[in-house]
Amino acid sequence: MTERAGRWVFASGNAGKFSELEALLAPTGIVLVARDEFGLASPEETGRTFLENALLKARHAAAATGLPAIADDSGLAVDALDGAPGVRSARFADGGGSRANIAKLLELMEDVPDPDRGARFCCVVAALARWDDPMPLIGTGEWRGSIVREPRGTSGFGYDPVFFDPRLGATAAELPAQVKNRVSHRGQALAQIEKALRELTATG
Repeated sequence: MTERAGRWVFASGNAGKFSELEALLAPTGIVLVARDEFGLASPEETGRTFLENALLKARHAAAATGLPAIADDSGLAVDALDGAPGVRSARFADGGGSRANIAKLLELMEDVPDPDRGARFCCVVAALARWDDPMPLIGTGEWRGSIVREPRGTSGFGYDPVFFDPRLGATAAELPAQVKNRVSHRGQALAQIEKALRELTATG
């Protein structure tokens, strides 16, 4: 395997996602390269689904760099909000960042009783050997939990401080990284395509 064959560009500027995917991909032999190293801006996410946006970002990064690309599109879907914020999770508060997104979410859910605060993290990972790859690898994952009434924990990123996993008795932001990676939506999505990624890297 050449050095180039093992290098894949990650089509996102989210440092938290990069760290998680880097750890999850370590067993595959893939060396993940941040999009920012190429000076790439994010394409407009015009997709109506996580899958559409993941493919859009992966094709954009692969075309611009000439490298294989991996993209993640993920978000939070809250039952009481009819699945919102969904694909708009990162832009829920119109550019205010994670704190503003969380504040808006908690405000909207202020009067929602505890039994009705169910939610799920959703993730789609798309991997392309080249920008026009006709058979992209697609992995999906879903992590069910509920929304707590105030942020807890300092790890993770995004909505992690308010997403509670009842099986573990902790928010995503209270979990050690290795535990979160094992149970999370992103970990589930990568697990679905890990074998195929190993094969692609070995023959690259």
